[in-house]
Amino acid sequence: MTIDQAAAPAATGLASKLFRGLADPTRLAILLTLQAGERRVVDLVAELGTSQANVSGHLACLKDCGLVADRAQGRANYYRLARPELAALLHAAEELLAATGDNVALCRNYDTTSR
Repeated sequence: MTIDQAAAPAATGLASKLFRGLADPTRLAILLTLQAGERRVVDLVAELGTSQANVSGHLACLKDCGLVADRAQGRANYYRLARPELAALLHAAEELLAATGDNVALCRNYDTTSR
């Protein structure tokens, strides 16, 4: 993707907003889990070990942003990644971390324990 220099600040801001949303550990865990296929809230709660309210809130955020879609089946809603590009982005991030993970792990700029 090439960005017109005049549009670069807006595009950068939008991309930054996307990555800020993906930076939340619970939202990222939900997305990584959904790569394997559809899940109900109860399934995500069990797999992620967090509360139903927490999962539901993050799913609502992800759905509002167009990253997750759902379908009703009876009384249950099944959630999935809304776009194949998101699966490709998550896969690319996994490949990048395989190549640079030690550097990222050791980087003081990303140390969350001191915040």
